[in-house]
Amino acid sequence: MISLNRSSFLNNTGISGSGSYSISRVQRKGPVSVRVVALGSNGRAGEGNAAVLVEKNKLKEMREESESPSSSSALIDDVDSKPTVAGGVQDVYGEDSATEDQFVTPWSVSVASGYSLLRDPHHNKGLAFTIRERDAHFLRGLLPPTVASHDLQVKKMMHNIRQYQVPLQKYMAMMDLQERNQRLFYKLLIENVEELLPIVYTPTVGEACQKYGSIFMRPQGLFISLKEKGKILEVLRNWPEKNIQVIVVTDGERILGLGDLGCQGMGIPVGKLSLYTALGGIRPSACLPITIDVGTNNEKLLNDEFYIGLRQRRATGQEYAELLDEFMMAVKQNYGEKVLIQFEDFANHNAFDLLAKYGTTHLVFNDDIQGTASVVLAGLVAGQKLVGGTLADHRFLFLGAGEAGTGIAELIALEMSKQTNAPLEETRKKIWLVDSKGLIVSSRKESLQQFKKPWAHEHEPIKELVDAVKAIRPTVLIGTSGVGRTFTKEVVEAMASINEKPIILALSNPTSQSECTAEEAYTWSQGRAIFASGSPFPPVEYEGKVFVPGQANNAYVFPGLGLGLIMSGAIRVHDDMLLAASEALAAQVSQENFDRGLIYPPFTNIRKISAHIAANVAAKAYELGLATRLPEPKDLVKYAESCMYSPAYRNYR
Repeated sequence: MISLNRSSFLNNTGISGSGSYSISRVQRKGPVSVRVVALGSNGRAGEGNAAVLVEKNKLKEMREESESPSSSSALIDDVDSKPTVAGGVQDVYGEDSATEDQFVTPWSVSVASGYSLLRDPHHNKGLAFTIRERDAHFLRGLLPPTVASHDLQVKKMMHNIRQYQVPLQKYMAMMDLQERNQRLFYKLLIENVEELLPIVYTPTVGEACQKYGSIFMRPQGLFISLKEKGKILEVLRNWPEKNIQVIVVTDGERILGLGDLGCQGMGIPVGKLSLYTALGGIRPSACLPITIDVGTNNEKLLNDEFYIGLRQRRATGQEYAELLDEFMMAVKQNYGEKVLIQFEDFANHNAFDLLAKYGTTHLVFNDDIQGTASVVLAGLVAGQKLVGGTLADHRFLFLGAGEAGTGIAELIALEMSKQTNAPLEETRKKIWLVDSKGLIVSSRKESLQQFKKPWAHEHEPIKELVDAVKAIRPTVLIGTSGVGRTFTKEVVEAMASINEKPIILALSNPTSQSECTAEEAYTWSQGRAIFASGSPFPPVEYEGKVFVPGQANNAYVFPGLGLGLIMSGAIRVHDDMLLAASEALAAQVSQENFDRGLIYPPFTNIRKISAHIAANVAAKAYELGLATRLPEPKDLVKYAESCMYSPAYRNYR
């Protein structure tokens, strides 16, 4: 038993400040950790109040003191000897003795064992707790007698998930598992990545965001709204984990190809960071999902009684810029110079501005602009082994001139410039873009947004995509429009008539927004197309041959890129790092993959792929003088693998 008096407890734990302090009874047989949280008169835990953790050794000292003959008079004495106003149980919270206008202190005393341990997702092992662990941590009777292995738990969960017919139900089951047993969630995802990736990320995450208000059960990240303006640093400090290495942040204005989903875009940062851990090996505790809520222009959401965000039109201009600026400064102040901030699903007009504004002062990365570009470039580099020649031998036509389209185009131009030593302005001329108004040409330059102007070349105006294909005669057709079924039969047949092996990339997400399906691409090109998409498609059989479509998924690059930046201690993201990531990914495509018509390696080897990407990115960071973790490891691939988080259960004392 533990015997404490109030003054000695406060002195031992360092609690100070005003407020009413009470201590609940604690009675345990073994060494335990006790967490005592007290909120003082200002309603906050921190300086002047209390938020302390009594470590095992200090508790042991107090126990030994309490068990001496001189101090065994009471279990807990001198805390509050007055009974409740109604008599009976002692008023340990001080509520009954306080008047209604006085503040009281809400206490929470928890022991890292027993029932609370089973509800701690970081440490819960479910039926995998051994008999010894069950005895040591007071779990006897709280679990059935069976002890299950980690592998058996994975097998059981996959069996259960496969019973669901609706992808959103599978998504909800996975999110529920993540909140119950974190290590089982990640082991399940790592070992079944090809099957579960479309569940925890695109395309299912798109539907989850659309219905986020209805399926929301518990917070999985930070929500920072206009109401928190002036208090963002305080909000960041409310997050329980302090050693954050990666933040994925969205304002929800352009979620996949689904448009403005406001606060409900939180599903995207949560999904991305799950992949940072599963595919890139970043510790879950080092990942922080954030949604910036500045309102929404989606009338359907504004009128939805289950919508969880601000019910107002989107803030713009100075109000928006000031909130984002406060956020970026607060992140650096709270987490330091080397925290990676990934911008996700911001609308075009903000995405480019944010990347340009903070790219020189923070470690920032936009996956829609840079990540997509790196993945697509890797596919094109690998694809040269199927069609022959070099990148400079190709002509590229894009449908879509937003973040993804212009980002991919710029990285392709950079790679061609690097390979041929030609000026960037020259290599850009091999790349043409079509937007909602038709082919981007120099006669439209005055009316174009700034990020489109480098792609305005001399040519007569063309409105329709099929006419642009016939006029430009591209060897590569890339769709980033976010509009489904825009690669029509006429378009694909025109590409096939120009090229023996047309490269067709339908990259828009989710599946419903893909420019064409795999079956359409293979059928309309008589089985000659080299095809990849943003969302997954099943294998296609055409004239007795089975075609396995590739997936140009950003998940190939951003987890490895993030790991490389973190393990090198990089302070900025450079374009050469994106090229290095592309080259590493392309190098992982085997001859066996090429024989099947694939330009991307299978996801089953994704952790190995991520380690090679991380090594290439880190090497480039050291080469550019942007790395701060010195000395540089001799074998960067092995070092990357050693840095990766393992979901294996830990043995408890």
